Amino acid sequence: QVQLQACGGGLVQAGGSLRLSCATSGHTLSSYTTGWFRQAPGKEREFVATASSSGAYTYYADSVKGRFTISRDNDKNTEYLQMNSLKPEDTAVYYCAARWYGTSRHPTDYPYWGQGTEFTVSS
Repeated sequence: QVQLQACGGGLVQAGGSLRLSCATSGHTLSSYTTGWFRQAPGKEREFVATASSSGAYTYYADSVKGRFTISRDNDKNTEYLQMNSLKPEDTAVYYCAARWYGTSRHPTDYPYWGQGTEFTVSS
């Protein structure tokens, strides 16, 4: 069993930066793939970024590519989502998730989820 807890949400102005953290437990972070997803009000949950178990391979949604960076500290069992040049459309509840196999952009492929952390980007 893998437990995840995301934090770092809040209020930020457009153009600003924010870093989300996701602390994991149950197994070492290097054992599994992780991903970030987001869900805005009235919308479906969507893929943001994913990193392979080693952290060597990362993939991003087109909407965040070049602005967001996923990374992980396997020694601390924590993954991060650094978000720069934030836009109002980035406003959402952000979730971290984990799976045992390779990277995936599909939320249904992830059996383990954190509780979500919300932030708002003001214009």
